[in-house]
Amino acid sequence: MARETSAGLVIAAIRDGVGDLVSPPFRGVALRSLGVTLTIVVALWALGTRFFTHLAGDAAGAHPIDVPFFLDGVFWLAGIFSGLALMIAFSFLIAPITAAVAGLFLDEVAEAVETTHYPADPPGRPMPLGESLIGAARFTGLSLIVNLVCLVLLLVPGVNLVAFWLGNGWLIAREYFGFAARRLMGREAAAELARRHSTAAFLAGVVAALLLSVPFVNFLTPLFATAVMVHLAKRTSRAA
Repeated sequence: MARETSAGLVIAAIRDGVGDLVSPPFRGVALRSLGVTLTIVVALWALGTRFFTHLAGDAAGAHPIDVPFFLDGVFWLAGIFSGLALMIAFSFLIAPITAAVAGLFLDEVAEAVETTHYPADPPGRPMPLGESLIGAARFTGLSLIVNLVCLVLLLVPGVNLVAFWLGNGWLIAREYFGFAARRLMGREAAAELARRHSTAAFLAGVVAALLLSVPFVNFLTPLFATAVMVHLAKRTSRAA
């Protein structure tokens, strides 16, 4: 397939995916996914801040009689830096968190795309439960590993953000395109489609990964990625 044609397929899939995010069939799914994700993030944030607060309290308790005035400032700064550290960590760990939550809604999103845009096509088949659970666990684990590596690379200017986009783009291409293709065809045929169109899937995945850098919008990245990859799987399977 010519490069221009591949680019056109990716652009069309992204365009339709953006339109899907604001369409009525997606609003209910998006609100439910957003609610679950925010609940988890707030709970983890509360636990993290409580943990650091206890650490600071224990450090202060180690000097119960006379705490030098400068130590008060140290504890205060430690509280500020621990909050900043949590914010940075969550900015990188939001990908595995949203991926884990989105696994509950992927088939619903894919079905909405298929019925809205491709009503004349045979409906996609949900993945078998066992295969779906294994895939969700694998993706969440890989996402956690990739984003922990990106968190370490935070100390390397000019590399960290690019690594974040490329790493998550690769993950999204691998898992979401595979998921979308698997709904349309058997496992071997889906793997072959993913192999032949790996470049197009990767480009679409990187675009979706860019949204992970946008606060609040990043909560909806898995739903957007699902819609985009369903469109791309449909188009590439027809072009094959």
